[in-house]
Amino acid sequence: MALVRGPERDPWDDPALLDDGAVGAGDGTGAVERRPDAVVDTLPGLARVAAGAAWHTADWSARTSIRSWARVARALTDGDEAAALVRDAGRAADVVSALARAVSDGRPVADALVEAGRSLGSIAEHPSEAVVDGQVVHERVRQPSLRERGQDLLEASRDVWRQDVSHPAYERILDDLAPDEARVLVLLAEKGPQPSVDVRTGGPIGMVSSQLVAPGLTMIGARAGARYPEKVPSYLNNLFRLGLVWFSTESLKDPMEYQVLEAQPDVLAAMHSVTFAKVVRRSIHLTPFGEDFCRLVLLPEEVAEAPLPEHATPNDGDALEPPRA
Repeated sequence: MALVRGPERDPWDDPALLDDGAVGAGDGTGAVERRPDAVVDTLPGLARVAAGAAWHTADWSARTSIRSWARVARALTDGDEAAALVRDAGRAADVVSALARAVSDGRPVADALVEAGRSLGSIAEHPSEAVVDGQVVHERVRQPSLRERGQDLLEASRDVWRQDVSHPAYERILDDLAPDEARVLVLLAEKGPQPSVDVRTGGPIGMVSSQLVAPGLTMIGARAGARYPEKVPSYLNNLFRLGLVWFSTESLKDPMEYQVLEAQPDVLAAMHSVTFAKVVRRSIHLTPFGEDFCRLVLLPEEVAEAPLPEHATPNDGDALEPPRA
């Protein structure tokens, strides 16, 4: 004997789910207040809604979807979590309605989408707190694994509409820079590579075994207007650590740059400290990463858009590390 299934009913239409004192239960207004503690009984339908929402909002990121499904899983056994999930779904629906109203009122679609994205992001990052036994319990958001973050990057690389103007590391680099180091970078960007010299022992003995007397002497501190010029060697080490500058074994094309440098007191003092001295000419350059950082972060727009001095690109034979004493 074949079984005939009746039409499926919306669980919310079940009178058993209505609170005895709910508005609309007997006042004739037609308004219905749903019981949060009965949400668990409707989870199959709620799961379908969550699945549809996850499908249409996948572009918000995999992490948001993972957190949403994790909440749905918890809601299967936790009535308080289910009620909180319903509240957040209502907030998301309000955002979509506001987006439709804004577009119909003549607001540019791009601006309306950006505002809606911020609102939806806020809901995803700060979901409603769960209420357990009358106490608000703040939810701990699960942090994505390294593999998940890697997949997010690969997914973003396939997004042809994505526009990343700056490198994500630039914000962190700004936190690691001293004010004088910013001045050094601006000097290198606007004035080009800077000369540097090493003072070594020379003479007949130096031809066999030359010893380093003073490494990496420059005029960068004075030319950049650094407040603490004595810290320039430390500044250059930090800029090298951040991948913004590199140290070349090649000298600059203009010899006048070195004549001025070799007449400085610290260079002369190093040369007079030994019987025979010789000067080895080197240079300091911005890396391609450092050039891009200066253009996008430190230089005024009108300067960044104009042609800037060229910096050499590191070769296999160049010294990529700071000079050591």
